[in-house]
Amino acid sequence: MARKGRPVTGWLVIDKPAGIGSTDIVNKLRWLMKAKKAGHAGTLDPAATGVLAVAFGEATKTVSLLTDSLKAYRFEVRFGAETSTDDAEGEVVSSSPVRPTDEAIAAALCAFRGDILQVPPRVSAVKVDGERAYDLAREGEEFELQARPLWVESLEVVDRPSPDSVVLEMVCGKGGYVRSIARDLGRALGTAAHVAWLRRIWSGPFDAADALTWEAALALTPEALEASLLPIQSALADFPMVETTLDGARRIRLGNPGDVFQSAEGICWASHQGEALGIGEVKMGQFHPSRVFVA
Repeated sequence: MARKGRPVTGWLVIDKPAGIGSTDIVNKLRWLMKAKKAGHAGTLDPAATGVLAVAFGEATKTVSLLTDSLKAYRFEVRFGAETSTDDAEGEVVSSSPVRPTDEAIAAALCAFRGDILQVPPRVSAVKVDGERAYDLAREGEEFELQARPLWVESLEVVDRPSPDSVVLEMVCGKGGYVRSIARDLGRALGTAAHVAWLRRIWSGPFDAADALTWEAALALTPEALEASLLPIQSALADFPMVETTLDGARRIRLGNPGDVFQSAEGICWASHQGEALGIGEVKMGQFHPSRVFVA
């Protein structure tokens, strides 16, 4: 049975507030616009704030590209207590009187840059034998999570408001758990630590400064919300664009290779007279689509 709804297409960038889940926001927006299809590019914990990029219709075909893009987070690490959730909402599981110096923090951060391994928080969406880790944790089940690779582009101190805390800014690749960074940094410094607050300040090409607040989004009419949508190609700013010939555009729309005017390396997207046609690769002067956008 076909999913009901209107063929709404585009991106809406929301500045997510604390206290609401990412999926809840997507579902509410989809309901408001009666959209047939919607999704988001990267979950934020309910307590976290910041950039949540929501895709509608054909824009959902670009979600995986945005999910793989670099993202930036600003967060406060609170020293003195490690919690069951690695954030301020969990129960304290260990404590320490140690408060690291600025110099010790700066030195310890070196080990958290580049290619690292991190164990996700026990209260996370990682699957263990088909079950979500957060469900197993809430049921009191014993389980172990395997370390996962993460690329950390940068991790820097931006503020030291008190001996009890430090504010960091991290740029990382797909699959980063800020809560794990805080927990492991505390251990590396010989103390205990957790995330006090967390904010995603940008995700790929989308920046919090340009995002729509959740309150503002809810105040808009469905028509105004749809008018606020960004085009599909707004999520493709980090990838090269190739312009197609008229006949090439026709062929690409049908899912076939089409002629382009220039070459490109790796993943790129094809355009004809401002219309985004699809994602793919250029081979021998032709664009080979892996995903085609339906007009």
